[in-house]
Amino acid sequence: MDFIKRIFGICETKQPGDPGCWKYSNRRVEIEWARVPELQKPSGAIRLEGRGLPERILVIFGIDGQFHVFRNRCSYDGRRLDPVPGTTTVRCCALSQSTFDYTGKAISGPAKESLRTYKIKSKKCKIIIQLN
Repeated sequence: MDFIKRIFGICETKQPGDPGCWKYSNRRVEIEWARVPELQKPSGAIRLEGRGLPERILVIFGIDGQFHVFRNRCSYDGRRLDPVPGTTTVRCCALSQSTFDYTGKAISGPAKESLRTYKIKSKKCKIIIQLN
């Protein structure tokens, strides 16, 4: 089944189970961390899209204990990304399987360009992402 998903570019990372856990305004995304169980375990991730967001976003709680945010678009073929469980990498969900480290640098596969990453701040129970 994984091969078929890759042929069609279907990613494993889902949107948050609680759609009200995040909001977007003025190029800023705020996520109420306590409402997102997907981000409370290492390699946990959510994808954010729609609701006025200018581009798809992938948010990962990495195995390094830090949050990492990427523009959810492979620099090689434009498909969505997924975290690779148990590693410090993300991978394109398509057949190309381009792989990137947490800084967005391409480390394997046909992708040559890095991913766009965003800085993240934690403030009380919120994760704040500035899309600049």
